Amino acid sequence: MAEVADGADADGLTVGEVSARLGVTVRALHHWDDIGLARPSLRTSAGYRLYTAGDVERLHRIVIYRELGLGLDKIQAVLEGSGTDVPAALRAQQSQVAERIDRLRQLSVGLERMIDAHERGLLLTAEQQAEIFGPEWNPEWPAQARERYGDTTQWKQYAERSASRSPEEWQAVVDTVAELDRAMADAMDAGVEPGSPEANRLVERHREVFSSSYFPLTRQMQVCLGRMYESDPAFAAHYDGVRAGLASWLRRSIDAGARAHGVDPDTATWE
Repeated sequence: MAEVADGADADGLTVGEVSARLGVTVRALHHWDDIGLARPSLRTSAGYRLYTAGDVERLHRIVIYRELGLGLDKIQAVLEGSGTDVPAALRAQQSQVAERIDRLRQLSVGLERMIDAHERGLLLTAEQQAEIFGPEWNPEWPAQARERYGDTTQWKQYAERSASRSPEEWQAVVDTVAELDRAMADAMDAGVEPGSPEANRLVERHREVFSSSYFPLTRQMQVCLGRMYESDPAFAAHYDGVRAGLASWLRRSIDAGARAHGVDPDTATWE
């Protein structure tokens, strides 16, 4: 590296001038100098770096290859011609870029579905909803639920699951819930009393099915749902449509199961 006297008329640019011209940080220029990737040809007697026109041209090439995503070691090999097949190196980088673009496209699709799920709840057409949930299903219910519960943690958890759920997976949820409804109806018909071991097992199964299908359900929250199952006309119609009196039996069974775990149904809250 040549040395020039301070104040001499030297054909060179300072680090700051190169940084401004190429849009590269001073720190990066120092690092490239330290690793031998782009060393300035001149230095003043005080130790300040000065870059010649040739140095700047090399830096310009480094910037181009860096923007293309090549690592510094690969850039050095390309610039120094260390047996590197430049077109092959660039094709390999192009392949990696294409893979990243594909991943970003998939990420964009996933983000769009997540946004829709948070805003709509169900990512199913009205026709799909009718086919999966049956003729009694009202396609306006998800929007009503979003309006009522959209700011809750449970809605966010539900939306996150809905975003990745296909129509076939929703059908599996519906089938699992229907199987549970039949099991509870059969137990009620068989005279199973709320609070009995069998009823408690069904209550626990209900909580597990609900938690895996929609959002995590605590026992206190389950008590609140039990009240709604019995008092809300739409829910009561569903359960009593499975078997007359099932809505009340389920609410009483949930209350009894909660007591068995130290939860007072009379004071239970949504938590």
